[in-house]
Amino acid sequence: MPSVTLRYFCYGCLVTSATWSVLLYLYFFLGAEPSRNPVQHRSQTISRGVSDQQAGRRPPPANKGAELSPEMGMIFNEVDQEVRDTGYHRHAFNVLISNRLGYHRELPDTRDPQCRHKSYPLALPAASVVICFFNEALSALLRTVHSVLDRTPAYLLHEIILVDDHSEPGELKDELDRYARKELQGKVKLIRNQQREGLIRGRMIGASQATGEVLVFLDSHCEVNQAWLQPLLAPIKRDRRNVVCPVIDIISADTLAYSPSPIVRGGFNWGLHFKWDPVPPSALSGPEGASGPIRSPTMAGGLFAMDRKYFNELGQYDAGMDIWGGENLEISFRIWMCGGQLLIVPCSRVGHIFRKRRPYGSPGGQDTMAHNSLRLAHVWMDGYKEQYLALRPELRDRGYGDVSERVALRTRLQCRSFQWYLDTVYPEMQAAAGSKQQPLFVNKGLRRPKVLQRGRLRNLAAGRCLVAQGRVSQKGGAVVLRPCDPRDPEQDWAYDEDGQLVLAGLLCLDMSEVRTADPPRLMKCHGSGGSQQWSLGKSNRLYQVSVGQCLAVSHLTGPKGHVSMAICDGSEAQQWQLEG
Repeated sequence: MPSVTLRYFCYGCLVTSATWSVLLYLYFFLGAEPSRNPVQHRSQTISRGVSDQQAGRRPPPANKGAELSPEMGMIFNEVDQEVRDTGYHRHAFNVLISNRLGYHRELPDTRDPQCRHKSYPLALPAASVVICFFNEALSALLRTVHSVLDRTPAYLLHEIILVDDHSEPGELKDELDRYARKELQGKVKLIRNQQREGLIRGRMIGASQATGEVLVFLDSHCEVNQAWLQPLLAPIKRDRRNVVCPVIDIISADTLAYSPSPIVRGGFNWGLHFKWDPVPPSALSGPEGASGPIRSPTMAGGLFAMDRKYFNELGQYDAGMDIWGGENLEISFRIWMCGGQLLIVPCSRVGHIFRKRRPYGSPGGQDTMAHNSLRLAHVWMDGYKEQYLALRPELRDRGYGDVSERVALRTRLQCRSFQWYLDTVYPEMQAAAGSKQQPLFVNKGLRRPKVLQRGRLRNLAAGRCLVAQGRVSQKGGAVVLRPCDPRDPEQDWAYDEDGQLVLAGLLCLDMSEVRTADPPRLMKCHGSGGSQQWSLGKSNRLYQVSVGQCLAVSHLTGPKGHVSMAICDGSEAQQWQLEG
């Protein structure tokens, strides 16, 4: 009898062990956090259930599984229209989509494949991430914060410091306070400036409160990508004088779609404006190839990592500079001339919303870019400041404040001359003097997008087709409805993978991004999305991505066949089919 009891006891132990093994496997394998395994977004029509969600300020806390459809910005009612229009006015990007995305989303892994096999030391310095913001859209700010929390190993993230530069919207006050207390307790420190200080002094305030070994500065409308921090920290561990920047990927201001940017490095022109330069082939021919660090003469300024003590030793920022502008070139010159090195690390990728304009000005309308550029020219550029003043002669007699402390800093640090910087760090600047360079960020280049559908574009309610009102080759010409004619080549539309609608192989259907009440027109195809990006989904709605509205027939019974953009309502007047 005891042996039978013992046998059943053993069977019970085996069953229990097997059960726990299965449960643990399911927990760790299926319960893994999806945001740590980014996937490439695919274009598909968003379901009505997602599109019709409320456009209120506070989005749902997570949207990890949602794919970014071009139709996510579709306007269904007056509230949506107000959110979109106010968002563009205040923030210069599509806040309607930002709110609908929520605070978490998956991103495509845009790193070179070599990067995925790199290993980094476990004993890396911990980072304080400093994010300064002024009147930022709450959804974009919190998505920045959560992207850091979601994609950063906890042992490397010492803290996140948010510096509110005296923002005005109420959602950035009480609502942000409540969210930080409830959802971000112990992870985020929120500092409120009592007056507008600007980005430059705001970052200095944040850095003064930081206690991590490394400072990482981010803009307030970013999303960090997979394994972004380790490649920034490793070069600093090797040499604390290394200042390291990620590759800045592109987040579209119109669609918030995330796309990779090319490997480029920072430069400048004699007007003291930052620019992107091609990377010399020699810089990519090392043992690490395209995944190795690249020496960069300047930084864009928004995103970089630096040893905290070295940041202080090197003079932080110039506190005499105001608000924004020129500080990125000043710190770049100082890093190189005073014994440091500025690197771009391709294995670190951070997306940034590239807004079409700066949505806020400076107090009193001051030209802070000119003021700040004068300060850096007089402190760091020696005789080469004449190159700048020759382009801006009106600034010769303009005041720029006391720079004696910055001159003393340069002397104390025993910094080299600007001639040394040009000879050693940026010889291309002198070689390129007077030459005209092509812009680096040319969307699509010469690639011809693949045509997905072709045929006549017929409105289902009117039973007529969309054609050019005048000559099909006339730029700026209107489009109208006419009787469909399958033999007329000037009624042939091509819908391609970039969302372009090309009429008769000549011009693209386009919407003015400035005068959105104007009707659609035909313009030269530019290949940059935005005003020429359309979504023709299974619902038969023809949705314009930049405007957020649908193409509709203005008067179904009228003979003129005029069309216009309207709030998407699913009516027959907004139903279109491409018929071959």
